[in-house]
Amino acid sequence: MSSSNPRIGWYGLGSMGLGMSLNLQKHLRENNLSPLLYSNRTLSKGDILRDEGAMPKERFEDVVQSTDVIFTMARPIHYNIISTDDVLIDLLNKALVAGDALKGKIFVDTSTIHPDTSEWARSHLKEYGATLIAAPVFGASAVAAAGKLIFAVSGPATAVETIRPFIMNTMGRSIIDMGEDVRKSSLLKISGNVLVISFMEAIAEAQVFAEVTGIGNQQLEEFIGNMFGPVLESYSKRITTGAYAPPLDTSPGFAAALASKDMKHALSIAASHGIRLPTLEVASSRLASAREYAGECLDSSAIYGAGRMEAGLSFWSENSRQGN
Repeated sequence: MSSSNPRIGWYGLGSMGLGMSLNLQKHLRENNLSPLLYSNRTLSKGDILRDEGAMPKERFEDVVQSTDVIFTMARPIHYNIISTDDVLIDLLNKALVAGDALKGKIFVDTSTIHPDTSEWARSHLKEYGATLIAAPVFGASAVAAAGKLIFAVSGPATAVETIRPFIMNTMGRSIIDMGEDVRKSSLLKISGNVLVISFMEAIAEAQVFAEVTGIGNQQLEEFIGNMFGPVLESYSKRITTGAYAPPLDTSPGFAAALASKDMKHALSIAASHGIRLPTLEVASSRLASAREYAGECLDSSAIYGAGRMEAGLSFWSENSRQGN
């Protein structure tokens, strides 16, 4: 592998992966580098990527065989059928069949997985001379499309330096260096999600309070934006616009099932260290209630709908969909 011009592969073209891979292909093209090779469960989702000059491959194994650095953004097949961790394990088991042909290859996983899964991947790839870099990202799909994600990166320093140009000012605005222990990146991402979901729980509670007391959702949202800035205001907008329960033919921004999975990871890790995360416990319970009542086409902000029901209101707001 040429450290200055490695061949780059990609797997995973969901709402995050498509924006990330498009930015990566743009970088490769502008720097006269070899085009991105990509694959996906549904290959047609990459048509726009192909139109930008990237090259489709039918199978993940084909991408691995033909490239030096392989980025993955694993997503579940269906909300309740398979977890992100299982998707990544399945992909790597397919890659591991190549055996010694993996020597020197770098796998960069950008999804949110349990630290134990990161370590499993690292150790299995190492058996054949390949390297894992754990690089989960912070930011929603719009941030991915803008190339402004934050990457939490861990793995061997030389491998991190190899991939840095394909992240900085390409897919991301910053890299948080977590050292060589791949578990640490996963732990930071899960810690970040504790904050994100806790913010959403607090905002949902405040918005229900505003509704039942007559303050007004829009006035509270204006205060949130003025006081805490655009990020927390955007969380509030997922509630007030009804995006917490989108139309059944529209994918949620951060699926409730994925948020529940992330909370399960966080709560189990906390319990193993003898601590509690009370806010997350409440959010997890409310999101479970929301999914039981309204199905799986829900955003993580659907904890607001559960909070509405606890307050004697309808789960559905005037801006959300109305039922299933």
